[in-house]
Amino acid sequence: MANKAVQLNPNLPQAHASLGVVLAWKRQHEAGVAEFEKAVALNPNFTDWRMAIALVYAGQGERAVEVLKSHMRLDPFYVPLAPHWLGLAHYTLGQYPEALAALGECALRAPNYGAVHLWLAVTHARMGQTDAARAEADKVLALDPGFTIERVAKSTIAFKYKEAEEDCFEAMRLAGLPER
Repeated sequence: MANKAVQLNPNLPQAHASLGVVLAWKRQHEAGVAEFEKAVALNPNFTDWRMAIALVYAGQGERAVEVLKSHMRLDPFYVPLAPHWLGLAHYTLGQYPEALAALGECALRAPNYGAVHLWLAVTHARMGQTDAARAEADKVLALDPGFTIERVAKSTIAFKYKEAEEDCFEAMRLAGLPER
């Protein structure tokens, strides 16, 4: 559908952004980022929080932070997922206090969004805050009783670099989340 949107109107930034996010989830990192860059080239005022998905997964955390801070400044009604991805960007840069602040905002705005509790657990684990990590892990399991690291590894983590994925999986283990 995203490809079709670009075919129907190659001058529509939103079409390129939609294709960019699809490509990011499909682990086509450079192509995903390139589609967002096309969107911005078509309209320099274009902003889309989802560009951070492509950037974070492509290993461009610093740029993701810049894009999200700009987006959040320009759109005061940004979606709760914007601070979630800001938290992930900070996490990938090892900026754990900043990650906690952004993820905490997302959790306040979307308390039943399981992924934010997962990343809060991971971040607390990396900071050595075992009790807080386990409390967030408990929230993950309450929202998704079938959660396993193995399932997440196959379906929702799309980092370009295996080291980034392994770091996350190890932090999930430290938080007490089940492997299988």
